[in-house]
Amino acid sequence: MYSEKFQKSLAAVEAARDKNVAMEPVRMTAQQKTDLLAAYHPDYRQDQFEELKIGPNKGNKVPKELAAILQAHSRITADSVDLENPDYDVDVLVIGGGGAGSSAAIEAHEAGANVMIVTKLRIGDANTMMAEGGIQAADKPNDSPAIHFVDAFGGGHFAAKRELLQKLVCDAPEAIKWLSELGVEFDKAEDGTMITTHGGGTSRKRMHAAKDYSGAEIMRTLRDEVFNRGIPVVDFTAAIELILDENGNAAGAVLMNMETKELMVAKAKTVIISTGGAGRMHYQGFPTSNHYGATADGLVLGYRVGAKLLYAETLQYHPTGAAYPEQIFGALVTEKVRSLGAKLVNVNGEVFMHPLETRDVTAASIIRECSDRNNGVETDDGLAVWLDTPMIEKIGGEGTIEKRIPAMMRMFGQFGIDIRKEPILVYPTLHYQNGGLDITPDGMTTNIKNLFVAGEAVGGIHGKNRLMGNSLLDIIVFGRIAGKSAGATYKNVNVGKLTLDHIAKFEKEIADAGIETETVSPKLLPDYARKVNG
Repeated sequence: MYSEKFQKSLAAVEAARDKNVAMEPVRMTAQQKTDLLAAYHPDYRQDQFEELKIGPNKGNKVPKELAAILQAHSRITADSVDLENPDYDVDVLVIGGGGAGSSAAIEAHEAGANVMIVTKLRIGDANTMMAEGGIQAADKPNDSPAIHFVDAFGGGHFAAKRELLQKLVCDAPEAIKWLSELGVEFDKAEDGTMITTHGGGTSRKRMHAAKDYSGAEIMRTLRDEVFNRGIPVVDFTAAIELILDENGNAAGAVLMNMETKELMVAKAKTVIISTGGAGRMHYQGFPTSNHYGATADGLVLGYRVGAKLLYAETLQYHPTGAAYPEQIFGALVTEKVRSLGAKLVNVNGEVFMHPLETRDVTAASIIRECSDRNNGVETDDGLAVWLDTPMIEKIGGEGTIEKRIPAMMRMFGQFGIDIRKEPILVYPTLHYQNGGLDITPDGMTTNIKNLFVAGEAVGGIHGKNRLMGNSLLDIIVFGRIAGKSAGATYKNVNVGKLTLDHIAKFEKEIADAGIETETVSPKLLPDYARKVNG
């Protein structure tokens, strides 16, 4: 049963709903946003970061949990495998089976390459599958890639690599066309026009969606295309170490069967890292909206061979993770809920911010409301705020929720919460890895030849904060770029002698820096086993 205090807060929200629907919250000034982020956003908590002692980013600070696996021991030694007799020999090796990896594999295959995907779970077990709200593209008459660029550049605190962001926004309309031709069923009006909505930080309605399971629809289509082309997929097999050739170029990977722990060697002329995010690292103890395998593997693999990281200290905490009930704690509540009209409301029934500020500002505002202002709602897992979903039907009419966000309605409905009639409780959840491996516009890492990266493992596309809908976009745009680039590059590659010499070199760096650790990486999967004392 709900506590008396809980019921009192719920009653306050319901009593204020008509007034709150009509009110237009004031947007924050630039200075107010800067001050808010510095005081409340997790990325600004200096005690939660550690300076790297070794590797290409030595001297940079990253989350403590990431530092631990970046500066950890390899899972193998150089003599663990036979490099002279590889188990696989391909033109393009794609590590990761999400949207970016699948897009890359499709384009590399289109270029005539012998492609193989290796993934530690199954193809489609990825954050792509869990993305809900939509994909941005400036393809309407009142919009343009230039306006899209300005929105994203400002939303990312003017820190994005301009040449990467330019590719993202300029290739976006073609990405939507490509997906549509592959079979993605985007929401359309009766006349066939794409239905688009706003997202946080956007000045135009450019969010294309498939209800609120956009990522699942995109992943379904990409997976089918991979299968239709006969591209081999090695499931339940993780890449645990990259292989270089004697010239220092990427030349494959050491693979480990996740069930038997058998080691295998995949030789390749080019390698594409598309391993996704890091939510299951649970930085600073936050819950996550990410899939089970999101443990920053690609960053570890690249860093150990010398690939540089960019903005690895920046994470995105999605402002609206489910805070109740506990069975879905941390699960994503899509930003589309707010773009359809729901507002964020505190324990007293007060709207405390504009619902479509950028994600970092919104997350920081919620954290402030629950801490210093003491305006949070108590749950068994901590404090939260209300997201007043019944507002959607007051604005858009009865049936809007079932039509536009059916997955949200089902997720909460299975626990007896009808979001058409009741508000829901939310709190920030670890959602996206803003930083990653540093690449050039053709998708190749800046300092390791023949090593390409796509998707969430890339750093710099979004700067230090990402706008809604630009992630599903970047996996398609840069997945395709990596696939095309690798598909063109392999034709002129002669792989030298394979080597794992970098493992011993990295071990020496660990020893010389005085790092004492028993950790091995990549982590591969989170550990949720209960620890029993004694």
